[in-house]
Amino acid sequence: MATEPLLPVDDPSNLGFDPRRLARVADFARSSVDDGRMVGESPEGAEPDVGVGPHPGPWPDDPRLDPELLAAGDRRNVVDRYRYWTVEAIVADLDARRHPFHVAVENWAHDLNIGTVVRNANAFGAAAVHIVGRRRWNRRGAMVTDRYQHIVHHPEVADLVAWAVAEGLPLVGIDNLPGAVPLESTDLPEACVLVFGQEGTGLSDEARAATDVVCSIAQYGSTRSINAGVASGIAMYAWVRAHAGPPPG
Repeated sequence: MATEPLLPVDDPSNLGFDPRRLARVADFARSSVDDGRMVGESPEGAEPDVGVGPHPGPWPDDPRLDPELLAAGDRRNVVDRYRYWTVEAIVADLDARRHPFHVAVENWAHDLNIGTVVRNANAFGAAAVHIVGRRRWNRRGAMVTDRYQHIVHHPEVADLVAWAVAEGLPLVGIDNLPGAVPLESTDLPEACVLVFGQEGTGLSDEARAATDVVCSIAQYGSTRSINAGVASGIAMYAWVRAHAGPPPG
């Protein structure tokens, strides 16, 4: 039987990849590298896209400020009120005004949406994010917000349930399942845990059985569901509309 000649693998086109597309992906990856200080950094010599440059001085006498950031500038993915602050100072300030709702997400197959869930939790002031299942999760979508957000790991759903019972927190599932009640017309508890399932499969049977109520998000198109990252933002915003005041100026 005739065989095809082997092609050198150092040529991406021989693997069916478009070298131009690979170059664009590489450029995007380089532009997205984030060590917590350089989000949005522009090419050398150009004005930075976000953040502030070195503090002109004299430096304020404020223990919350980071001398390295004052000297080099602050390009992090933080709101302006936190410019030049240390990570520890930002976390302490957030801790003083976090909301009483928690977010839990199942992670049985290394869900890529968890980073978005964490970023949303930070944006909406969740008390903590609870990862159920695998401890490791893809942090890329979090855009370093996990540095400022409390993350708790539970190996199994039963561990999350035991913790929630001890804290007196009801579990509110978010999934478009038969028998779910519309999120739009549901009064979410002020102190609760919003529970999201694995992308694709939704809430596991165990998680579904443990919830006090399951809420669905109204959809008007042909898709069966929206991804967990989007759903988490909608659910957290529903909680904020019901229970939170205006954000700090």
